[in-house]
Amino acid sequence: MSADEVKQLGWDSVDIVFVTGDAYVDHPSFANGLLTRLLEDEGYRVAVLAQPDWHSAAPWKQFGKPNLAFCISAGNMDSMLNHYTANRKVRNEDAYSPGGKIGLRPDRATLAYSQRAREAASAPIIIGGIEASLRRLTHYDYWSDKLKRSILLDSKADLLVYGMGEVPLLEILRRLKNGESVETIRDVRGTAYRLKQTEDLPEETETTLHLPSHEEAEEDKSQFAKMTRLIYQNLNPYLGITLVQEHDKEAVIVNPPSLPLEMKELDRIYALPFTREKHPSYGQQNIPALETVKDSVVSHRGCFGGCTFCALTAHQGKLIQSRSKESVLAEISAASAADKRTISDVGGPSANMYALDCKNEQAKIICQRLSCLVPDICPNLKTDHADYLKLLNEIRKLPNIKNVFIASGIRTDLALCDKQFVKEVALHYTGGHLKTAPEHTNANVLRLMNKPPIENYDEFCQEFLSAGSTCTPPKEQYIVPYLMAGFPGTTLKAAVETAVYLKQHGIHSEQVQEFIPVPFSLAAAMYYTGINPLDGQKIYVPTRLRERRLQKALLMWDNPAFYHDVKSALLEAGRADLIGNSPECLIKPYPPKTAALRQSSRVRRLRKQNERDKKTKQERREHFEELNKQKDVRQERKNLNRKPAVNKTFPAKRSGSSPKR
Repeated sequence: MSADEVKQLGWDSVDIVFVTGDAYVDHPSFANGLLTRLLEDEGYRVAVLAQPDWHSAAPWKQFGKPNLAFCISAGNMDSMLNHYTANRKVRNEDAYSPGGKIGLRPDRATLAYSQRAREAASAPIIIGGIEASLRRLTHYDYWSDKLKRSILLDSKADLLVYGMGEVPLLEILRRLKNGESVETIRDVRGTAYRLKQTEDLPEETETTLHLPSHEEAEEDKSQFAKMTRLIYQNLNPYLGITLVQEHDKEAVIVNPPSLPLEMKELDRIYALPFTREKHPSYGQQNIPALETVKDSVVSHRGCFGGCTFCALTAHQGKLIQSRSKESVLAEISAASAADKRTISDVGGPSANMYALDCKNEQAKIICQRLSCLVPDICPNLKTDHADYLKLLNEIRKLPNIKNVFIASGIRTDLALCDKQFVKEVALHYTGGHLKTAPEHTNANVLRLMNKPPIENYDEFCQEFLSAGSTCTPPKEQYIVPYLMAGFPGTTLKAAVETAVYLKQHGIHSEQVQEFIPVPFSLAAAMYYTGINPLDGQKIYVPTRLRERRLQKALLMWDNPAFYHDVKSALLEAGRADLIGNSPECLIKPYPPKTAALRQSSRVRRLRKQNERDKKTKQERREHFEELNKQKDVRQERKNLNRKPAVNKTFPAKRSGSSPKR
C-alpha cells in the first residue's frame, strides 16, 4: 500500500497498480482482497492504491509506472449508490471506509481514478467492478436523471472488464506480459472495448447484434426499453453474442459474458491465504463492512431469481457457481482454529441456491428466461436442498463452531420445494430472526418485480413458524420481511393494500427500502421510460418525492412519526374508511401525542422566516445594548473629568423664542 512497503519487499517496480474506492481488506468478500491475492498467486507484483486522494495525480505516481497496467475499481458498490440515498441526500456513513467515514472517494469514482491514472503514467488502464460493469453501455443515471454514455468512453480506459473479473483480467494481463499491445486485445470474453471513429463497425450477423445507438435511446424512450430487453436476452454466456452500440462517431463493443467458473477453479480462489483482516495501516479504525462479513463464508455465486430491481443477473449472472463442500469446510476450519466462533452466514446472493443447477444441459445452453422461478418454477431446475443441508450440518459439527446461521436471505418460493429444508432452518440455522424479501403484496407490482405471489410468502411463514413451535421448549422466532416503497407500477392504492396486509398479519416494519433505479437494471428502465421492457406495456411510475414518501409511510403505518403522512395517503387514495377507532382501521382520527408535527412547505417557510426575524431582532437588541453600555462608560469618564458646575442665571424666556444655552 506504500512505496516503503515496496522497498521492504525488495521490488524495483510493480507490475500492477490496483486502484480501489474501498479500504484495503484481505477478505474474499472484498473484491480488492480477492483479486490482488489471485494476482499475487499468479506471480504478479501488485501495489494497492486504496481510497487515494483524487485531487491530484501524486498518489498514482508513488509506485512509478506499472509494468503492465492500472486496474481500477470504484469498490464493492457503485460510488453514487454508496454516497446518496433514494432522496439524493448524502449518506451518513460509508461502510467500506475506515471508521465509516464519508468523503474518502469521489462521485463516479471510476472516472476520477482513470483520469488521474492517465495523468500519472502512459500505462494501459483496465476498469472493472460493479460500477463499470453496470455502466458498460448507455444507462439511466438516477442522480442526474438522464441517460449517460458508456463509462468506457467517459473514462477513456483501454478495456472494461464486466461481471466477475478473475478469468478475463488474468487473460488480459498474461497477454500484456507477453508483449501484446492493449489495442489488439479485443477477443476476451467478459470485456468491452472502444471502437474509434476511424475504424469500421462490424456487420450485424448471427454472432453480432447492433443495439439502438445512444442518440436513438436519448431521443426515444421506447428505444432505450428495446435496448435493455436485447441486452438481457444475451446475458446467457452460452447463448450471448457480441453487442455493438454507437455513440456519436465512436462505438462500444461488448463481447459475450465469461463462462461460469468450474468448481475446482472457484475452490482454488477461495483457498488463497487470506488473513481476513484489514490492512495494518488502519490501526484501531474499524471497517463496518468487514465487521458484518468477517465470520461469513461465500458458498456460491449467481442468482436465478431474476428480480428486476436487482442488477445481479447482469453482473454475476443467473448460473449458480458453487464451491465444493471440502473447500468451504477447509476455510471455516482454518478461520476457527484459534478460538470458538459463530458463523454468521453461509451463502451467496440467495442462500438456498447452493449447488442448484439446470437438470437439462441442452436447455441451459439455449435458455433466455430471466428467472427460473417466476412466473412458475422451471421443470428443469434442481430444487432439492440436500447438498446445502449436508454442508450446513457438517459445518455445525466442526470442533470450534458454536453456531451456524443463514443471513444471506432465503428465497421462499424455492424453499417451499423442500419443506425439510424449511424445518431444518427453523430448528438449527436461525438466531431468532430470519430475513426474507416479499418486497410487496400487490399482484401487479410483484409481477413487475419478478417476485412470487404473496400467498407463497404466507405459506412459507406458516411452515417456518410451525416448525419452530415443535421444539421443546418452543423457539421464539420472527420473520423479518424486506419491503420496498416507490417501485414502478406502485400506486397509492397498492401501497394502502400492503399496509392493510401488514396490519392483518401483525407485521410491524422497522425499516423500509425506498426504490433506487440501479444502473442497468430492468426496473431502472421501467422508471425512466414508463415502459416494461419485457412486454412493451406502459406502467405507472411514482416519480414525485412526496408520493414516494407517502408510500413509505404507509408501509410503516403504525409508527407515530408518520401519522400525518399516512392520513394524507389514505385520504388521497379514497380510503378514509381506514381512519377511525374500529379494529379494521389503520390510524385513529386524531394524531397521538408522539406524532411528528405536520408542516406544509408554506408553514416551514414561515417558521424559518420567523426564526431569522427573531435572530435579527435579538442581534439588533444586543447591538444597541452594547452601544448603550459604551455610551454609559464614556459618560462616566466625562463626569470624572468634568469641572464643578457654576450656577448661572438665565434671562427670562421671551415669548415666541427659546432660551439661549
